Amino acid sequence: MKQDDPIDSADPQTPLDASRRDFLTLAVGVGLGTAVGSASAAGARVIERDVVVKTPDGSCDAAFFHPASGSHPGVIIWTDVFGLRPTFREFGKRLAAEGYAVLVPNPFYRTAKAPVFDDISTFDFENAADRAKLQTFTTPLNAQGAAESDAKAYVAFLDAQAQVNTAKKIGTQGYCMGGPLVVKTAAAAPERVGAGASFHGGGLVTDKPDSPHLLAPRIRAKLYFAVAASDDQRQPTAKTTLRDTFAAAGNPVDLEVYENTQHGWCVPDMPAQKGKPIYDPADAARAWTKLLALYGTVLA
Repeated sequence: MKQDDPIDSADPQTPLDASRRDFLTLAVGVGLGTAVGSASAAGARVIERDVVVKTPDGSCDAAFFHPASGSHPGVIIWTDVFGLRPTFREFGKRLAAEGYAVLVPNPFYRTAKAPVFDDISTFDFENAADRAKLQTFTTPLNAQGAAESDAKAYVAFLDAQAQVNTAKKIGTQGYCMGGPLVVKTAAAAPERVGAGASFHGGGLVTDKPDSPHLLAPRIRAKLYFAVAASDDQRQPTAKTTLRDTFAAAGNPVDLEVYENTQHGWCVPDMPAQKGKPIYDPADAARAWTKLLALYGTVLA
């Protein structure tokens, strides 16, 4: 897919070349246990468009997916630390086939257009140079208020689209670094965000005054936290802190630790570490089922 032919958010109805943007997702009789690259069994015809979302800090390149007809609940997908790339486009397609209008932004638009990595297969989290490269992308996003202003812009973009049913609440989901961004999104637009899901989210509970979990009193959305076993081992009290903080705010969360999983287990192209695969198809399928159940209950 070319990424140099966007629709500007100021003119969301600009037509695109259907031969390049339009594809048909067929029901192929496969279960949720298949790889993300397979379309949902919902079989909806899905339109994919490259778009530009205006934010207070500039122009964010993004991908927008929606069923070919009708209006639907909007969803924002926050990527992991490797950003917008084919794997997350597949997430968007798959979710749109279930009947949602899905925006997948490039979270690192302040630094570079997506994809920000040509190849993540050899990335090593224990390599200092590799980690330093990540910081060039994440530092601007982590600036105070940056993610919140982005979230509001993404919500506004969705609400301006004819394919989005504004009578329905918006959902948001995030992976790895996207987990805390889900929490920030729910807090930034509590009147619009009705459901959120964090998959192996990192940094949800910290000892800093801006820890995401402290936003609980501002959040109305129903949240689901899918925790990697490896993350739980490193921070065993985080799950209790999340549960207790949201319960005290009057908005209990659904949280579960996925046994024997590694951080990143839901993302098919997550690079192996020390020769060990990270992606777990069976547990990724279970997490996807939980996501659909949450959206089906809250956004329907």
